[in-house]
Amino acid sequence: MKSTKPGGDLQASLGTAYRLEREIGRGSMARVFLAHDAKHDRLVALKLLNAELTASLGAERFRRETALVARLQHPHVLTVLDSGETRAGQLWFTMPYVEGESLRDRLIREPQLPVSEALRITREVADALEYAHAHGVVHRDVKPANILVSGEHALLMDFGIARPMQRSAGPPETTDSLTATGLVVGTPAYLSPEQANADPSLDGRTDIYSLATVLYEMLAGELPFMGRTAQALIAKRLSTLPPSVRVVRPSVPGSIDLALRKALAPAPADRYRSAAAFAHALALDERGRATPVGVGPDLSIAVLPFVDLSAGPDNEYFSDGVSEEILNALARLPGLRVAARTSSFAFKGQSVDLNEVGAKLRVALVLEGSVRRSGSRLRISAQLITVEDGFHLWSDRYDREDTDVFAVQDEIAGAIARVLKVKLFGDSLPSLVAVTRDLQAYELYLKGRYLWNQRGIGLAKSVPFFQRALERDPAFALAHAGLADACNLIAFYGLVPPRAISERARAAANRALALDDTLAEAHCAVGCNALFLDWDWDVADRAFDRAIALNPSYAPAYYYRPTVAGCRQQWDEAVDRARLAVERDPLGLQALAVLGWQLMGRHQLDAAAAALEQALELNADFLLANGLLGRVETARGNSKRALEVLEHAVTISNRNPAAVGSLAEALIDAGRERESRALLGELEQRSTTEYVASIYLSTIYAALGEDRTALSHFARAVDGREPYAVIAQHDPRWNRFQNTEPFTEIIQRIGPAR
Repeated sequence: MKSTKPGGDLQASLGTAYRLEREIGRGSMARVFLAHDAKHDRLVALKLLNAELTASLGAERFRRETALVARLQHPHVLTVLDSGETRAGQLWFTMPYVEGESLRDRLIREPQLPVSEALRITREVADALEYAHAHGVVHRDVKPANILVSGEHALLMDFGIARPMQRSAGPPETTDSLTATGLVVGTPAYLSPEQANADPSLDGRTDIYSLATVLYEMLAGELPFMGRTAQALIAKRLSTLPPSVRVVRPSVPGSIDLALRKALAPAPADRYRSAAAFAHALALDERGRATPVGVGPDLSIAVLPFVDLSAGPDNEYFSDGVSEEILNALARLPGLRVAARTSSFAFKGQSVDLNEVGAKLRVALVLEGSVRRSGSRLRISAQLITVEDGFHLWSDRYDREDTDVFAVQDEIAGAIARVLKVKLFGDSLPSLVAVTRDLQAYELYLKGRYLWNQRGIGLAKSVPFFQRALERDPAFALAHAGLADACNLIAFYGLVPPRAISERARAAANRALALDDTLAEAHCAVGCNALFLDWDWDVADRAFDRAIALNPSYAPAYYYRPTVAGCRQQWDEAVDRARLAVERDPLGLQALAVLGWQLMGRHQLDAAAAALEQALELNADFLLANGLLGRVETARGNSKRALEVLEHAVTISNRNPAAVGSLAEALIDAGRERESRALLGELEQRSTTEYVASIYLSTIYAALGEDRTALSHFARAVDGREPYAVIAQHDPRWNRFQNTEPFTEIIQRIGPAR
């Protein structure tokens, strides 16, 4: 592309914040420059809107829309990093600079793409749209020019920024004019009928229509509708059905043609309900059956929590445990992607819509079932269902003695494997569920995991159940891993002094690993020891990587990996790992909280707040997200929201010292020092009769400006190997201490125990 020397007015307006390198793109509505972001020492793409588009958008609307887009954090979304206005009044915004070309440039060079590549691009863009729609954002201008192809990945850009209207219908995206604000926005060649009619109640189905038009063009080398003017094009789209893509290109599978026709239906109600459903339909074979029902790379399944149908009370832990063990068994099968437990269990107790499950968890298949216990008798029913059409691929019922629960779990996993024709280990199916053969020990373990998964006070309550399970079967590896997990999180949440529990946690994790080194849970427990208690990042990284290799659906390993990178201050790596955790566990509260945490570490506060708010939408009482959001909102200067969530955190945690400490800090920033000192006094008093981590006191004193006392408590936190001390060293509260001799001396103590 021809390079052009950047304009003087723009550079003068940017000052030293950005240095324009060269012009890398130009259209009728904007120019794009390669620029160097001085603050972050990185290259960005800076888009300068022309005067016509600037006038149409208006500065206020532009600020609202860029702020909204900046909150979208997804692997296939090219988000907005920064925005502003030149001295001449032209609007600009920056995006990550990604090597590649627009899909429009690719289609100019190669009008028809290979079917597999066109489908891959469409599915990736659909994934981005599904995410945006879930966050209340409708793109309204999906077209090849707004899709960037980089290597084997597609990224969707320009959410709500430039929505031009063409003067003519062809060739597409070459000439533009703007309609009045509030009327029709979008590009006519890709516009849905309802958008063309300026329907004010647009939803995500308008983007599905536009994306289907893009797919049609990639396959056919031409648009489904043509017209000499924009008005003629829109009229044709309102009055006629799209032609079959197979007329132009007979090699396109019939199922893809049918999916296109449905997505291009004139009435929104006749289209797919979600972008994810459209993407899934593009993976159908010639018979209209989901391709995951055969050998292939797209095998994906969610195991929903089995319904407890037992007459007696308190059997929920058992049905949950059966579901989780089957999930873990399936996760060991090569070639099968299994949705994480936390995401699958998000549907617990709900009337399940399989399309919703498939869309949110990005799976093609669902296993659901029930468990009924009566005395020593056990009945487990299970059925395997395709998401798209509700077709039952397999179902069975098992009436056994409850001591046979282990064999039943094996049988269910094996039956599903055979139905899916998964390539197994050799000619026979090995035992897939690694458990004890002592039913009582197994039940005690399940009760412990049930409480551990609830967090909060459930952590301490889970320990006796793991211990009693081990008393019955000392060789029960999963129970050792469960005990280690409980001890690690008890230390992390500051419920006991870390040194009082570290040896117990370490011994339990190492024993689990010695008994069965094929358990992801055992490796993850070892990693948590290294991360939270031993501060050995290399050991932690290796352990979490091994856990994921053994069980790619084991969500906890994904949660902790970003924190390791954060402890190393590798913030880009930390955020990338956190986004992978969310991708693997899209409904996981921990995954969203960790993403918010790492974005906060990289000072992307708006994006951090969005991730944490999403977690609270799923569960308003999730303590970690409330605490983190309070810190983020404090940093953003939003004291009202910060105090709201932190006061809630104090209430739901029964005045946990971490929550009380965070509230005390926020009160200082809100100018309410007297109330803050009252909370500080409460923690000081409680520290005489119970354990209160020194790190919580240190950050309050730092916020009050009492530096000597703050550093004294921080030193105690490091010497006491308090898990949060490693993370707190990067808190903005400590910025003024950086490179000072006392602070540096304390930081040097952080690392593996010698």
